[in-house]
Amino acid sequence: MSDKTYTILFLCTGNSTRSILAEAILNEIGRDRFRAYSAGSRPAGQVHPLALELLQRNRIPTEGLRSKRWDEFATPDAPHLDFVFTVCDNAAGEACPVWPGQPMTAHWGLEDPAAADGTDDERHRAFSQAFLLLHRRLSLFASLPIAKLEGLALKRELEQIGRTGPAQES
Repeated sequence: MSDKTYTILFLCTGNSTRSILAEAILNEIGRDRFRAYSAGSRPAGQVHPLALELLQRNRIPTEGLRSKRWDEFATPDAPHLDFVFTVCDNAAGEACPVWPGQPMTAHWGLEDPAAADGTDDERHRAFSQAFLLLHRRLSLFASLPIAKLEGLALKRELEQIGRTGPAQES
């Protein structure tokens, strides 16, 4: 078993909901094995209040979460990145900065709960669905034997996780 701590950056255009949720979830379930960050190409400037509420309701720490530009992670003094995951379709199609060290990348897109219309219950449901899908994907990612997988095999696993949908209810 490797003692390496892997560093992951989650990208989304606004960095207010999906990437923030992914950062917080992985930092919680990954413990000492992962260090997650998030950023956006055009950050909203604040974390969506429903995202913070959802994390707090699930007892996931929210201190230090903030909406920030991805440029922070492309500087020479930025943390070395092992993985960069896009979690929204817009960020996947944008020209990303050149990441020092050439981290492995994958696209794990999902619908933006912040764009959900409807009643308060419907909006809360959209946030909960995004949270559950990200939690499932991140649990699968955290269970991978990363140190034992070769580059192409690891890339296939990451792409497969990105195609993982919500858990089926029985």
